[in-house]
Amino acid sequence: MTPEQLIPQLVIYMVVFLLGVSAHECAHAWMSDQFGDDTARLLGRVTLNPVAHTDPIGTLLIPIVGFVIGHIGGAWAYIPMIGWGKPTPVNPLRWRKKNLANIMVSIAGILANLILATIALVAIKIAQHTSLFYPGSLLAGIAEPMEMFLFQALFLNVGLAFFNLLPFPPLDGSKVLWSILPDSAAPFLEIMERFGFIFLLILMQIGVLDILFLPVSVVLRILLSI
Repeated sequence: MTPEQLIPQLVIYMVVFLLGVSAHECAHAWMSDQFGDDTARLLGRVTLNPVAHTDPIGTLLIPIVGFVIGHIGGAWAYIPMIGWGKPTPVNPLRWRKKNLANIMVSIAGILANLILATIALVAIKIAQHTSLFYPGSLLAGIAEPMEMFLFQALFLNVGLAFFNLLPFPPLDGSKVLWSILPDSAAPFLEIMERFGFIFLLILMQIGVLDILFLPVSVVLRILLSI
């Protein structure tokens, strides 16, 4: 793939990625505020402005490097799922209904990504059934970048949602476990807090996450083909 082909795809990817990360972290902040903790809101985190949620390493450097490496010999539809935003600060001591708040704040980011993915899927289906991107149509001139944007938005946001469901710290799924498992599971959860990220990296390296995501990818492609 030449730089002339790679750079426009990288720009579209990063726009989609920044939107997905911003929506994810904004949802955490908004939901925490709904349960009585205004820490993140007072810090300006209830916003879709990516500046408020960008981590230089996790949101910029690693996704860009991952994208370039993943696309040197592959198709544009491949989505590297490595990256993160600036953690949203919350104060659980200020939450009302702490167990419910912990679950809702934890899954809020996942739900935000699924909403974006749903919007992208609906837009793709509308475009397909109305021939918006076909030659001679109103949007024919921007068909390729628009189609790329929507497919990136679909697969990347589903990927972010799925990835954050995993029960490994610091992902959102691990926080949910603290609310739903009995107190007797505390020693196991403490081990996961200390070593969960290492387990996660190992699973990523040996390809387990790709296998777990395969059924999700198949379902998405079936929906797109309908």
